[in-house]
Amino acid sequence: MALSVKHLLDTTSLTADDITQILDTGRSFAEVNSRAIKKVPALRGRTIVNLFLEPSTRTRSSFELAEKRLSADSLNMGGSTSSVVKGESLADTIQTISAMNVDMFVCRASLAGTPHLITENTDAVVINAGDGKHQHPTQAMLDLYTIREHFGHLDSLKVAIVGDLSHSRVAGSLVPALKTMGATPILVGPPTFQVADPAYWGVEQTADLDAVIPEVDVVYLLRVQLERMGGAAIPSKREYNRLFGLDERRRSLMRPGSIICHPGPMNRGMEIMHEVADSPQAKVLDQVTAGVATRMAAMYLLLGGENDAR
Repeated sequence: MALSVKHLLDTTSLTADDITQILDTGRSFAEVNSRAIKKVPALRGRTIVNLFLEPSTRTRSSFELAEKRLSADSLNMGGSTSSVVKGESLADTIQTISAMNVDMFVCRASLAGTPHLITENTDAVVINAGDGKHQHPTQAMLDLYTIREHFGHLDSLKVAIVGDLSHSRVAGSLVPALKTMGATPILVGPPTFQVADPAYWGVEQTADLDAVIPEVDVVYLLRVQLERMGGAAIPSKREYNRLFGLDERRRSLMRPGSIICHPGPMNRGMEIMHEVADSPQAKVLDQVTAGVATRMAAMYLLLGGENDAR
């Protein structure tokens, strides 16, 4: 069974069935990743180009591992190693690589809309691995997977997304995905980090973290993205931590059975304290593990891998 979309560019295009299919398929691949031999022939003979025009460690390594475990052939390209730095347009670069009969592009870029531009210049499948402040759909899938594995469902859960909302492609993907699956996201952050139009998102937005924490099932902390702020006014690290950081006092206010998520890398001592980051409630490493399985699932479903490959 295929997804309803050809490309994975955002989460707003995904139906509840699409998301459920990715999560269910990811669960089966999680079993593969727990084996001694972590490899299946699901995408044997397929070629995937990892075009990372923005620096990345977690996302890039997660995709590369996922491709290897699916037996796909990978070509890794970065901004400094592509002809874009020689003055060639991105469109020409994509058309040139596509002429080599590749099957998929996985693209990460600092400019929003870059993965969509790629779809206009290739017949290959495109996955958005993060574009500017816009979207990061596979991050949302691994987040939903982690939350669903803990609670057994997503419907009716309340999720506080806390921190640097206005710069976050993670929030841009996670909010619509949660709503599609019947969960209720709540945005929490200082006024300088809040989204300009929460009505567009269809969510509640507040600056009162202490009032929200006892009411939610998941506290999802966003990384403060200093590199994307362009001089935006923010409190000092100490002040930010005092008002919006998750420390032991705030953790004690959380519901029994609730969990903490973070997309990484964590700014310890700013959005999260060391003891909280290392607590059993924190599912950060579970999210990392889920990233390989859910990215395997997305590539497998988009490329129509062998049904008996797992």
